Parts: sequence; C-alpha cells; structure tokens
Amino acid sequence: MNIVEIPFVKKVGINKNKDGFLGLAFDESIHNHLQSIHASAQFALAETASGEMLQTEFPELVGKVIPVLRDSQIKFRKPALKSISAFPSISSDSIHKFKEHMLKKGRASITVNVEIKDTEGIITSTGEFNWFVQQIN
Repeated sequence: MNIVEIPFVKKVGINKNKDGFLGLAFDESIHNHLQSIHASAQFALAETASGEMLQTEFPELVGKVIPVLRDSQIKFRKPALKSISAFPSISSDSIHKFKEHMLKKGRASITVNVEIKDTEGIITSTGEFNWFVQQIN
C-alpha cells in the first residue's frame, strides 16, 4: 500500500520528501493560531510514519494482516516553524518479540517511536505509537 495515497494523508498534505522520508511542507493550510504547524498535523505525520514503518519492517505481512493503532502518546517539544519530516524506529527487541508472537498466535502488538524534526534538525515532537496487528484468515 502506498501510504501517501490514503485520502486523509493526501488531505493533510503528507508526502515523501527528497530524502525518502514522510514530511509536511511549511504551508499556511496546516498552521495553527501561532503560525506554526498545527499539533494535529504533526500527530498525523507521526502516526502515518509509524504505520509505514510497519510495512517497511515487515513487508512479508503486507496484505496478510490488519494493523490497528491501539494507543499513542505524543510530546510537543518546539514550535514547527519550517517543513518537517518523520523519523520512525522500532527496537530490535520489539521486532523479535513481535515476530515471535505473530508466529505463535497470529496477532501481536508493537510500538513504533517517531521523532519529528524540522529542516534544521530541531526535534519538534516525539511520539510512541502502539499497534495491534491481526492476521487475516
């Protein structure tokens, strides 16, 4: 699945940037009352990047599972005053446990961490996204 083709993702304006990361351009359409990128736009970028990370890390599961975001936590650190990009990661221990549970039970949970940085490398927000993944029978 091309994640940037999801209707909501398109509406928000999330795209792949020149470095291949998901990002948002600094555009008035996603500004808040302080003329910085709105918190909900940053959340949407981080959540979308966490979902894409699942596809990247587990390509063998694409089309064979249904991933659902179970819960998340995000912290806004600095105003986003420039274009931003998402940098997701999953610990190797989490990957190992996830694969083990998927093999045994056909379902598992996994946490994806995401940093949102502006074009100067300033971290504007960080998030933790907990996914529940169920095999399709």
